[in-house]
Parts: sequence; C-alpha cells; structure tokens
Amino acid sequence: MRAATAAGRRVVDVLLPPRCLACGTIVAADGALCPECWAEVGFIAPPCCRRCGVPFAFDPGAGVECGECARQPPGFDRARSALRYDDASRPLILGFKHADRTHAAAAYAAWMARAAGPLLTEAEVIVPVPLHWTRLVYRRYNQAALLAVALARIGGRTAVPDALVRRRRTPSQGLLRRLGRFRNVAGAFEVHPRRRSRITGRRVLLVDDVLTTGATVEACTRALRAAGAVSVDVVTLARVVREG
Repeated sequence: MRAATAAGRRVVDVLLPPRCLACGTIVAADGALCPECWAEVGFIAPPCCRRCGVPFAFDPGAGVECGECARQPPGFDRARSALRYDDASRPLILGFKHADRTHAAAAYAAWMARAAGPLLTEAEVIVPVPLHWTRLVYRRYNQAALLAVALARIGGRTAVPDALVRRRRTPSQGLLRRLGRFRNVAGAFEVHPRRRSRITGRRVLLVDDVLTTGATVEACTRALRAAGAVSVDVVTLARVVREG
C-alpha cells in the first residue's frame, strides 16, 4: 500500500511538479519556497517583545516589552507572527487571501507553529478571526479558519472555526488609520452562544492572517474574555513592522 502511494506521488510530481509558493519555480516539495524567494522573505525570530512579538533590532534581554506595549498594554496576553508583512510576503498573503491559493495553508501553518512555540503548546482551543457571513459567501472561504484548522492539526489541538461570529459587516480596514480601525471593529465580534462552553475556562489561541494595528484581534480578545476565556494569545501569518 505504501509503495503504491509513493508511486502515485511520483506520478503526480512528474505531471504536476511542486512549485514555489511565491514565484512558481519548480521546487523539491509541496509548500516550499525556492532558495531565492526564501532569502527575500523576512521571517521573524527572537529577540522580540515579550508581549506583542514585534522584533527588536538588538537583544535587550529576556522578558522585555516594546515601548508601545509598556505604554498601553494590549488586551491579549501574547502575540507572535511568522513573517514581516512587506513587499516580499505581500504576494503570498494576498494570493492566499483573495486568489484561492488555499493549498498553501499547511505550509503557512507550519511557519506559524514555529513562530508560536509555547503559545501553541499551551493552547487548549484554537479560534480564527471570523468573516461576516456576506463576505464569506463572496470569498467562499475564510483564510484565518484554514490556518486555524491546519495549525490545530500540527499542534494536536482543537480548532473551533465558528466560535466567534462577526455581528455586523464592517468596512475594510485597509484604508483606515489606526484610530479608525479600532472604532470600525468595536463591538463587532461575539462568541457564538452554542460555542460558549468551548471557550469558558479555556486558554485560547486566536488566529488571523495579518496583524497591522491590532484592532481586530483586540476586539476579538474582548469577546473571548467576555465569554470566560482565561487567556488569549494571538498568532498571525504576518505582521506589519514599523521601522524605528
């Protein structure tokens, strides 16, 4: 059986060889980047802020928070991201989010699992940031839910894709400034009444594709805590890093 499966995979690789997630060049395995694209993508690694995970230019020592978290601590406990959101990673994110490149979910979740580290191992339930139902109908899939399910499979955890619901359809965050983003999503999320028991008393890992200002994950965190979550950590595929 194993030999037949391996032979089948070899046939598929000949007919449909695996290609780089970024540029489409033929690579050795599915879900991989070619060496040139790998060198361009900015993976986030320590040292970073203990709380929000923003990378530091130098190592200030263990347990240090960035200035922004020290001034105004976020509502979540910890956040980590796999990539910098920049010119190299943007095509990966947008292709996954808008161009039906859902086959990349497993590879992206593996990057997120490495970035999350203890956030994943300590989580009891994994919850994605939801789309409003009208947007879900239009897109046909929620990219955050695909990442959450793949991440749960890697970490041996339970994913609850419909734990959070978006109560109202909010305008796109893309063109809004920081304060506008927070106002835009204030009160927009709640825990589904039938999923509340899956959240109460649990350590929750919240999943999204990109962390920009943190407005969306903050609004989701408030909803999860209101439902009785004992802690809320966040992991995203990418995050905006403001230099300086």
